[in-house]
Amino acid sequence: MLYGELKGLKFVRNNIRMKHLVGSPGTVSGLLLRLGQCLLAAGSIGIMVSASGFSNYTAFCYLIASMGLQVLWSSGLACLDIYALRIKRDLQNPVLVSLFVVGDWVTATLSLAAACSSAGIAVLYSKDLNLCSTPPHLPCGRFELSVVLAFLTWFLIAISSHVMFWILAAI
Repeated sequence: MLYGELKGLKFVRNNIRMKHLVGSPGTVSGLLLRLGQCLLAAGSIGIMVSASGFSNYTAFCYLIASMGLQVLWSSGLACLDIYALRIKRDLQNPVLVSLFVVGDWVTATLSLAAACSSAGIAVLYSKDLNLCSTPPHLPCGRFELSVVLAFLTWFLIAISSHVMFWILAAI
């Protein structure tokens, strides 16, 4: 009797397929999550590039490269979400979700590393060395704002990768 009940629960769990998670691929919430990632990463790039002298620091160049990769990944998945919404297609098959999980984890790791290293440099220059207030003046406010946007981007990527992991576990 207990085995039959457990077997029935497994069947019900597999039929639900976790379609109601916020941020699932092919949903409006998934599209908004991807657009948020893309816009925040593009904002981080734009602000960092507008700061003079950013290219002298490897951490800031790494931040731009990481956020550039994030813009490409998120915009590609946003286009896929738009396509799925237009034709009303379910994107929750194991191969596709596995690709989403790996891509999100790779971009999340790179984004967090870039944001942390850039934050360390920004804090070092603004608080420890006081290079923002003494000549040569560095645009530390822009550096810090770019780093904040990078951390917000990472936060949205973390949500997305968490959702994708649970969808993959349920498939």
